[in-house]
Amino acid sequence: MLKDLTKEKVEISSAYRERIKRGWYRFSRSKLSLLGLVLATTIVLIALFAPLVAPYPEHAGPFVDFANACRPPSLSHPFGTDAMGRDILSRVFFAFRGALLMAFVVLLIVVPLGTTVGLIGGYFEGTWFSTVIMRITDVFLAVPPLVLALAIAALLRPTLMNSMIAVCVSWWPWYARLVYGMTVSLKNEPFVKAAELIGMNKFKIMFVEILPNHLGPILTKMTLDVGWVILTGASLSFVGLGEQPPTPALGTMVSDGAKYLPTYWWISVFPALMIVVIILAFNLLGDGIREMLTSGE
Repeated sequence: MLKDLTKEKVEISSAYRERIKRGWYRFSRSKLSLLGLVLATTIVLIALFAPLVAPYPEHAGPFVDFANACRPPSLSHPFGTDAMGRDILSRVFFAFRGALLMAFVVLLIVVPLGTTVGLIGGYFEGTWFSTVIMRITDVFLAVPPLVLALAIAALLRPTLMNSMIAVCVSWWPWYARLVYGMTVSLKNEPFVKAAELIGMNKFKIMFVEILPNHLGPILTKMTLDVGWVILTGASLSFVGLGEQPPTPALGTMVSDGAKYLPTYWWISVFPALMIVVIILAFNLLGDGIREMLTSGE
């Protein structure tokens, strides 16, 4: 008996490793997906070790050097300096921290919330309870996320935490609608009906039997959403509703530099390019994950 169990565990472990290898093979076939992985990993590492890799880490705080203000890109300042004489490259590295923290916290909140709402709404489709929660979801979906986030952030004190709250309120309905549609399509499948026939608890059916089938699309959407959440956070910072100076934020840096266009173009252009790079990196990574999880199934 023990020998049979050991053999079964070995077979499961071997099958799992083989599945990982096939998934990595599908992912690595795309050069763009690998580029996204490299870029995303680099951005995360820069954010984590910003004090070590930034040329002038003290420029991320309340630092002023008017003697070097508005200097163009050079070897000593690859991205140039801003109107306060601060190194833009160093401030961009530190701004990555706030941007990634925004994406991490927002997705950590909205994914479980939206997934739970979608699961309950989809499984109990046709009941008054499902109708109510999905109509509430539709009301939130009717308003563009950026507009809703701006409206909520405008009512709160401009801080990073409040901008996260604003984005969370506008983002969860997309996961609710995604999971709702998938749950409706799966709830009549034989494995779900079999679980119901043996008297399994309904919430256990939703979270143990149905939810694992949604993990692929949810993970893919999460990866794709990282860039867009960061863009939304940068938009809030651009209009003064996000992180406040002297804390570096990509949106604030773009906004401050816009005052000096086109003469001192580098002050806003380089932070804006970094926003583009972040969105591109995580979109390419998300496409690779989608390919890895769906191809060959």
